Amino acid sequence: MNIKPTELTDTIINLETVNPIEFFGVNNGKLDILKKKFPLLKILSRGTQIKLSGAPEQIESAREKIELLIAYLERNGHMSENYFEQILGGDDSETVDNFKDHHPNDVLVFGPNGKSVRARTVNQKRLVHEAEKNDVVFAIGPAGTGKTYTAVALAVRALKNKQVKKIILTRPAVEAGESLGFLPGDLKEKIDPYLRPLYDALDDMIPADKLGYYMTTRTIEIAPLAYMRGRTLDNAFIILDEAQNATDLQLKMFLTRIGANAKAIITGDMTQVDLPRNQRSGLVTAVRILQNIDGIGHIELDEEDVVRHRLVKHILRAYNKEHEKEHPQDHYKKDK
Repeated sequence: MNIKPTELTDTIINLETVNPIEFFGVNNGKLDILKKKFPLLKILSRGTQIKLSGAPEQIESAREKIELLIAYLERNGHMSENYFEQILGGDDSETVDNFKDHHPNDVLVFGPNGKSVRARTVNQKRLVHEAEKNDVVFAIGPAGTGKTYTAVALAVRALKNKQVKKIILTRPAVEAGESLGFLPGDLKEKIDPYLRPLYDALDDMIPADKLGYYMTTRTIEIAPLAYMRGRTLDNAFIILDEAQNATDLQLKMFLTRIGANAKAIITGDMTQVDLPRNQRSGLVTAVRILQNIDGIGHIELDEEDVVRHRLVKHILRAYNKEHEKEHPQDHYKKDK
């Protein structure tokens, strides 16, 4: 019996809607991952095109994955090698569902000049989901994972939709190896640098003149955590940023300020505690004892959610490995 050889064919896929460098990776690192996933295909990159050569069924399988990769990049603009591998390797419906966009209205807010702000990674989307179904959410993760930025976007959306009457953004004014006393200026000028990341996020989401109006009318308030004492925060979206630098008493004080029709997001990075050595981070305690209360959500972000420079993810991994070697008994461990 004569068996006909499998018919081979060519297909070209255009990448005109995404950045080819972001798709192929530095030194074609992601392209190499794609080639390993489909070893029976000949895969060539040509500028803004990919050429696939091989059996039709293999080409069709590769095309489906590549279209999913393109769709993800069109929405997010950036994709780590880890996510690239997850999309290529995840054939189950749950994995595919994580990366497909079933929510055309997933833009959290439109900033100045029509810039859209949205959750860009799987865990950032989970943070949005947790905030929509809970009144208090703890968002824990390293620097650059977008936890504060996403939280501010949620707050601005709630204000624009008239779900709340004001936004309150607060941080503990704790020195990160520096001293407030030696900084020039009055108290506000001393403290403002600590709150600068919150101002930067707002600048991306609200036109300057309107932001100025909101600040003047105290519709948006940015203040050190100590200023929250004695207040009741009603009809507000409250964000406590850098909560790892709050003590047990400070965090308890903050959480008990929450009033009627209020939402709160508490963000923090367990690996960057700047408190004096004799003081324990209140965030560690709060995450532990408030784990199973209905209405309080918890989300952990990791290095795969980093949307800064591509090296930040690798820098975080290196520091995490070093920390694990030096503190194997650490009482806070992230569940995998």
